[in-house]
Amino acid sequence: MDEIELQKFDSEAERILAVILDRETEKWFKPAKGQFQMYYKLGSDHPEYQPDFVAETADILYMLEPKKRTALKDADVVAKKDSAEKWCKNATEYAAKYGGKPWTYKLIAHDTIAENMSVEQLGGL
Repeated sequence: MDEIELQKFDSEAERILAVILDRETEKWFKPAKGQFQMYYKLGSDHPEYQPDFVAETADILYMLEPKKRTALKDADVVAKKDSAEKWCKNATEYAAKYGGKPWTYKLIAHDTIAENMSVEQLGGL
């Protein structure tokens, strides 16, 4: 009997994004806690942030975060975005020294994700 891989998604937008990633990328995954050791400031706390998806194409590595449109300006979402963009900038600078691929972060409004899109067409905010 073949093993069936199952993945849990928190929303329909995440499921659709996974369909796009299956079709458009070399590989993708949902990061585990501690995998990137990325932290953001929220008040006096510094919680850890794990993006929803990481994907690799022939030319670029993506951190992808689909969010409800109504949450895009929430303080925690903005703080996570800032942290991830800084992480991607540092990772890209490091990768450039060693022939690696650049990193980019995309915060994506959930209602803009459609199955017929490519990864490049996914809008980042």
